[in-house]
Amino acid sequence: MKALRLTLTQPGLEPRAMSARYQAAVEMCAHIEERGFDLVNLEEHHGVHNGWSPSPLVLAGLIFGRCRRLPVSIAAFLLPLHDPIRVAEDIAVLDLASGGRLSVVLGVGYRPSEYAAHGKDWDRRGALMDECVATLLKAWTGEPFDHHGSTVQVSPKPLTQPHPLVMIGGSAKVSARRAARFGLPFSPAGHLPELEAYYYEQCRELGVKGMCLMPPPNTPMMFIHEDPDKAWATLGHHFLHEATTYSAWQTTDVRSALRSAATTVEQLRAEGIHQILTPEQALARGPDAVYCVHALCGGMPIEEGWKCLTLFTERVLPHLPRAAPDSGPSPS
Repeated sequence: MKALRLTLTQPGLEPRAMSARYQAAVEMCAHIEERGFDLVNLEEHHGVHNGWSPSPLVLAGLIFGRCRRLPVSIAAFLLPLHDPIRVAEDIAVLDLASGGRLSVVLGVGYRPSEYAAHGKDWDRRGALMDECVATLLKAWTGEPFDHHGSTVQVSPKPLTQPHPLVMIGGSAKVSARRAARFGLPFSPAGHLPELEAYYYEQCRELGVKGMCLMPPPNTPMMFIHEDPDKAWATLGHHFLHEATTYSAWQTTDVRSALRSAATTVEQLRAEGIHQILTPEQALARGPDAVYCVHALCGGMPIEEGWKCLTLFTERVLPHLPRAAPDSGPSPS
């Protein structure tokens, strides 16, 4: 698996620089599509001091407009913050326009400030999530249904049937139960075998066929550089900025493959969640490894991001299995 992760973080939020970052991100997607990446990963957060990816559906649309084959995965999309009818329409249109290349992990979220900013009740987040998931699944049938006392009908229907690929994300048993109850795939936030087993147990009890898409034990965020020591010395603060921003949101009950305890660049390097590798070191991970390239991590200078990505596509990617032309979710 070869993926490009985009969070679009940029300390300072200078609009011209941020514009250049978004434009570079879309061009990077075109670059990796031409060279056989499997997908690009987007995510959603709000009100972050560095602009962390607040509009992944919009960005997905830009990528689909630029790329003809590249799948886009949003992990995670914070469903309870949104109007589910609007979300059903937007995802249906993206599914149609992309030919079925969008997959979405639906998450509850873990930041009360995001709920407050969107006028949503943090204490009702579980009930809101259940209501929103149910609404999406009804909406994508194209048939009329009752919604808050009114009969509504969402059109157009998506291309992918019975609905676009949506999964339930999370790191707690309540998320696994929700996925099983709705008959949806489960996507844990980390390598959590015990939670995977619990999900399949719930599926068996409900008589539904389950599918768990769980990250492997070691899925580092990867940056490629000819001289890792030099890169850690000159660019390491970008990785630390993103790692500490993300970790500051985590409560004790949240488990994530990207959760870092580092407070210095040296600690972050030793931890191994973010890795700076030479092309040769990257190749040593083997053809079956997950390669998640984070070329613009933490406000990384765009030119450095391009150097990283070019090193990967020119000196690593040619030695790895190429993505199939139809590697995105297929309509059935």
